[in-house]
Amino acid sequence: MSVYDIEIKSARGETTDLSNYEGKVMLIVNTASKCGFAPQFKGLQRLHETYANQGLAVLGFPSNQFANQEPLEGDSLAEHCQINHGVTFPLHAKIDVKGSGIHPLYRHLTKSAPGFLGLKGIKWNFTKFLVDRHGKVVKRFSPTVTPDKIEGQIQKLLQQK
Repeated sequence: MSVYDIEIKSARGETTDLSNYEGKVMLIVNTASKCGFAPQFKGLQRLHETYANQGLAVLGFPSNQFANQEPLEGDSLAEHCQINHGVTFPLHAKIDVKGSGIHPLYRHLTKSAPGFLGLKGIKWNFTKFLVDRHGKVVKRFSPTVTPDKIEGQIQKLLQQK
């Protein structure tokens, strides 16, 4: 299965799939608005503003699986992130990123790019996955890796066709 075949839901519950992003570099992040890493929203937004017209898609997938740090949903979540962090990149419907109910997107991402010591599970909010223009998961970044530390790798992928 290709990453482009995976169905996702918008924050408003509309079903689509990742084929809308075919040919783009994707930075996929599991987010939580009440997390200590939430200031990374600003860095993600800066990447979105800087590189969207060159083919970068920053995609946020909220999850409430880590210390219940994402109590918001839908429009209230999008509004909170826009007001508090300036977020205009797409935030999707809340999903599970680990466990028995893991969303197919995160099953694919974690299988394609295991974490430290080969562990597949997501350990916390703001784990990031970089996907190239052909849908290949290139790299996984831990929550402590800030968006500015990924920028050079994004630039390299954007230059590739």
